[in-house]
Amino acid sequence: MADRMQWANALSTRPSLEAAVAEVVQRAVSSLTAPADLGLVFISSAFASEYSRVLPLLAEQLSVPVLIGCSGGGVIGTAASGQTQELEAEAALSLTLAHLPGVDLQVFHVVAEDLPDLDSSPDAWIDLVGVEPSAKPQFILLSSAFSSGVNDLLQGLDFAYPGSVILGGQASAGGLGGRLALFCHDAAGNQHQCLYRDGTVGLALSGNIVLDTIVAQGCKPIGEPVQVTKAERNIILEIDEKVPLMVLRDLIASLSEQERMLAQHSLFVGVAMDEFKLSLQQGDFLIRSILGVDPTGGAIAIGDIVRPGQRLQFHLRDAQASAEDLQFLLERYQQQGSPNAAAAALMFSCVGRGEGLYGKPNFDSGLFKTYLPDIPVGGFFCGGEIGPVGGRTFIHGYTSVFGICRELAED
Repeated sequence: MADRMQWANALSTRPSLEAAVAEVVQRAVSSLTAPADLGLVFISSAFASEYSRVLPLLAEQLSVPVLIGCSGGGVIGTAASGQTQELEAEAALSLTLAHLPGVDLQVFHVVAEDLPDLDSSPDAWIDLVGVEPSAKPQFILLSSAFSSGVNDLLQGLDFAYPGSVILGGQASAGGLGGRLALFCHDAAGNQHQCLYRDGTVGLALSGNIVLDTIVAQGCKPIGEPVQVTKAERNIILEIDEKVPLMVLRDLIASLSEQERMLAQHSLFVGVAMDEFKLSLQQGDFLIRSILGVDPTGGAIAIGDIVRPGQRLQFHLRDAQASAEDLQFLLERYQQQGSPNAAAAALMFSCVGRGEGLYGKPNFDSGLFKTYLPDIPVGGFFCGGEIGPVGGRTFIHGYTSVFGICRELAED
């Protein structure tokens, strides 16, 4: 029988770090029938004072060549009961292990000062990462939420590795001033048991692996798509040759009373990512915040650069819109993706989702498991989520990004 990819996840809520590490290692290792090649560890900020002990404790009980991880405002994984849980405000540790035959793993840690200029050649980015584009790597990135340069890193990787999938999240702390941790262990390289507070830990996976992505930004479109006819940096000066504020007022007047109430505090703008796609639908837009409106001139400022010719659609966000958005994307994946080949999923969810959004726990992971019930899910609650929209990679907010792992052979 051919050697196949295997994944396992275990989640522990034991308040003692030693006990939590022992539990997740024992359960995850016993779920595999072959040695693990990769580990991913996510730890809640309840353990902030003990971050420096995480890698040494894991190393005592677990032999894995490559391991990366980070701290989170909450963690996601499989409890002893077999249920996938999202634990947001308690001590928790999630360990994912993977046996990956035919997959090459390359680990890197970069800080803003290491990054090439954005006008550098692709070679500068390839030297930084240490993987050739011909290997068609898939990337998992775990970044400090306070790192400058993350957007530049995403732009550079998109430039140097066209067609590669890049996903992940920004480490989060439990509260203001909380400490962050990035973990990185590479037995073959020079990063043995490294704990970082800044920068980005990256993993490039090449060979017999595919990461399919679902990027659920939690919004529903309202009105119809419109076109920017005049703009300056992040300020929209004209929409369809009209004053933006007038277009927005007309749109809001056409909404139901409930939607009008929602628009007062949960109105966003979606920027279409594919200039050539004729029929736009959910998932085709990059959702960005509206930063302000000029009541005199009627211009609208948004949280991204916009240019004439781009198409926009206004969006609303609430628990129902968020649930419907994720359901729509999961149904689309079930119809158009490779759900039967899925071996595992990584979940990077915003600290602004979870129980605070839905009023009940385990909502996103529970919905995901109704469509892909038989695979392990591990991840954490992020300060910003990294995932692709329209072939380019962005940092998102209020988003759940899923990376569904499968073998290339199933393509």
